[in-house]
Amino acid sequence: MSAHREDRSLAAVVRVREVRETDSRIGLQQVLAEQAALTTRLDSLTGVLAGSSVPAVSTPGALLAQRAALTGAGLLAGETRTELATTEVVAAEARARWGADKARLAAVEHLLEQRAARRRTEAARREAREADDLAAQRWARGTR
Repeated sequence: MSAHREDRSLAAVVRVREVRETDSRIGLQQVLAEQAALTTRLDSLTGVLAGSSVPAVSTPGALLAQRAALTGAGLLAGETRTELATTEVVAAEARARWGADKARLAAVEHLLEQRAARRRTEAARREAREADDLAAQRWARGTR
């Protein structure tokens, strides 16, 4: 980053944009982690429901207990699906926000780079002009 005094205000903007980009990236990572945990939980509940079977010989109490357990697992699976759908929406919003913050940061950094390149070009032109002047003076001394 340029330490040029004319770029101090833009450097401050870059610092703010970096913080915002970092915050939005961390938020996105948290949402994605929550989404992964919910997906794992839903897979587990779905596996329990899919793997359950009714034994050939069972007591009425055992059947009622199994039915209650499976009903609870089914309700949890439904709630988990709803939570997962919500986190998908939140993740999409977080991804969009992070992308926008990243683009804003890149734009300001690009502007700083352009300013620095412009200053380097001007410095090179000044040096070339000074070198030409020195060469002309040396040539003029030699022709006298």
